[in-house]
Amino acid sequence: MSTKSKEKVVAAIRKLFRSSDKIAEPEGAREPVATNSPSRRLLNRHHRPDAVTPMDGPILENPDSTHADRSCFFKAKKSAKDNNECKAVYDKDIGLRRLMKEFNRIQRTQRGDSAFTVELVNDNVFEWFVRLHKIDPDSKLATDMRELKIPHILLHVIFPKEFPFAPPFMRVISPRIDQGFVMHGGAICMELLTPRGWCCAYSVESMIMQFAASVVKGQAQVARVSKPNKEYNRQLAEETFKNLVRTHEKYGWVTPPLAEG
Repeated sequence: MSTKSKEKVVAAIRKLFRSSDKIAEPEGAREPVATNSPSRRLLNRHHRPDAVTPMDGPILENPDSTHADRSCFFKAKKSAKDNNECKAVYDKDIGLRRLMKEFNRIQRTQRGDSAFTVELVNDNVFEWFVRLHKIDPDSKLATDMRELKIPHILLHVIFPKEFPFAPPFMRVISPRIDQGFVMHGGAICMELLTPRGWCCAYSVESMIMQFAASVVKGQAQVARVSKPNKEYNRQLAEETFKNLVRTHEKYGWVTPPLAEG
């Protein structure tokens, strides 16, 4: 092949490749008009084609997994057991404050002529000894106590952890009393001491004075003859009180006439 023929072939091949590199544009297409508005300049300035936008980022399968070691802002719902435990602690705190307040108030007002005095049992604010010094002087019980030189009626009061929302348990320790709504073991038959008759607004003082009135109304007297099988103790008093509560829940409590208050 001659030199001219080779040059013609090379020129034809180059022309063919140049025509294939051109991109055909649709008919009527125009080059976008550039604008120099402030918004366009700001957009062009911060636009980065290679930047990853939030939508382009990886999506976590479990978003909460990144906060596994953090304390959640919304606390998990407590179970019924947790609520009961919290309530028990809360009620115990209320009872503790209430008893300390009443005990301190009674201690401040205690004098030689006080109707009753109180003291803690083994420094336990939920367990008291109450000494009732004064009852109706014209009653049979007061007469017996003067004759036998008995200075007071000793009461044992045990407050539950649910106090003041539940009634305390109270029993007579000494002397041994016949009638007067004092039952076996020293249990006291008084509606105020039952869940049905108790009110959280009652104070310890009102409870003691109610007992003083009730024992006189029941025509109590000091037992002259000792009966070993009927000695006062806590276990017998608790059993007797539970039985009388069940009995009264079944048959009800007798309401006294209006003339008797």
